[in-house]
Amino acid sequence: MTERKRVIVIGGGISGLTSAYYLQKEVREKGLDYDVQLLESNESLGGKISTIQKDAFTIERGPDSFLARKESAGRLAREVGLGGDLVPNGTGQSYILVDGKLHKMPSGSFMGIPTRIRPFLFSGLFSPVGKLRAAMDLVKSKKTVEGDQSLGLFFRRRLGNQVVENLIEPLLSGIYAGDIDRLSLQSTFPNFYDLEQEHGSLIKGLRKTYPIRTPKKGEKKPSMFRTLKHGLGSLVKAIEEQLEPGSIRTSIQVDHIEKKENGYHLLLSDGTVEEADAIIMATPHFAAQRMLSQYEFLETFKETNATSVANVAMAFDASAIKKDIDGTGFVVSRNNDFRITACTWTHKKWPHSTPEGKVLLRCYVGKPSDQEVVDMSDEEIQEIVLKDLNKTMDITAKPEFSVVTRWHDAMPQYKVGHKERLNEITEQMEKELPGVYLAGGSYRGIGLPDCIDQGEAAVQKVLQYLHQ
Repeated sequence: MTERKRVIVIGGGISGLTSAYYLQKEVREKGLDYDVQLLESNESLGGKISTIQKDAFTIERGPDSFLARKESAGRLAREVGLGGDLVPNGTGQSYILVDGKLHKMPSGSFMGIPTRIRPFLFSGLFSPVGKLRAAMDLVKSKKTVEGDQSLGLFFRRRLGNQVVENLIEPLLSGIYAGDIDRLSLQSTFPNFYDLEQEHGSLIKGLRKTYPIRTPKKGEKKPSMFRTLKHGLGSLVKAIEEQLEPGSIRTSIQVDHIEKKENGYHLLLSDGTVEEADAIIMATPHFAAQRMLSQYEFLETFKETNATSVANVAMAFDASAIKKDIDGTGFVVSRNNDFRITACTWTHKKWPHSTPEGKVLLRCYVGKPSDQEVVDMSDEEIQEIVLKDLNKTMDITAKPEFSVVTRWHDAMPQYKVGHKERLNEITEQMEKELPGVYLAGGSYRGIGLPDCIDQGEAAVQKVLQYLHQ
């Protein structure tokens, strides 16, 4: 009789939870003699997913949604019994703050790239020269750049500085909390490079590949995002309930991993040792490097920094907002004296999150050039946020309550060359650490579906490895 195989998943964020869930599902369905354990250093599971319920408000402290077109998140939610709780975002006008003024996001844009000319021609975001420069994308020949390049370099070359600084950068910086002049094109939006090469123009390529339908009069634009009625935390709870009893350990850290003749030894923070035949490291890159510090090739991870961010959710009575804005939120361009980077009018974007007659705003701070704000007190952050908001709104009362959340070193920066460095690390791991696999936001995508995809991919690699 063969000895039972043991798989350990390190990290209880969405990547680790996905890995444990799909591994245990394979074990049940195929009758595999595997023991799957999940170890998490924090007291609770979920990683950056954190939902609280307060005074009938549903408040997300981390991500609030996922892209509907990336199907793995919705599929996972349905698998664990939450299909009926999936809700689309409320759609409406979104804005960009440029030179102290809110401008409507031009319709017919995809990540800030125009697919329709008319809305851009009439937008106050750009000067006539800026509009002409962006239109050059239609006739400017493609220019092959050897290797990777920064998002900033790529978009400036195609569309010019104004479109980048007043539209593309605020949108992309909001996603990655980073400097687009350092972020890697190949690790964030390789499809844009492919569109340029295939069609000779981003605008032409997007028109053919991602046609954006203009809503008819009175019709709402389609929802791009989904969340769950009771918050994304309900997904964490539902997955946890599906995992085998006794297969989860929280408040336990893996201090060191040693390769042995027949598998791996994991030294834990309580002094005990766990044995494993295969490991999925669903942890940030710096944690993976720490646990495997004896391997020099993982020193490369020290080149990948991570920025810190904070957000504050504030609840008001609707009567406190004297100057309301008809929309779902705004992002902030760098040519403003604002310290917030974006604001979501959550009660409009996610109406189910807020009681009738109330307002819920969520604002973000922590630009790469303003990291110190994250460590200010709750009161100081709230004061900064309210001061900025009152430059565009008229708020006459203090919040009924506020919730400040800090995420330290939470946003990995995919700098130019990230994909190549990661591929080299993966090759080295296959040689020196067979059966050990990486999954999570530090590696091949930061969104929920990206992390779920990585968890699923790691499961398949583990199964293939153990079946050899």
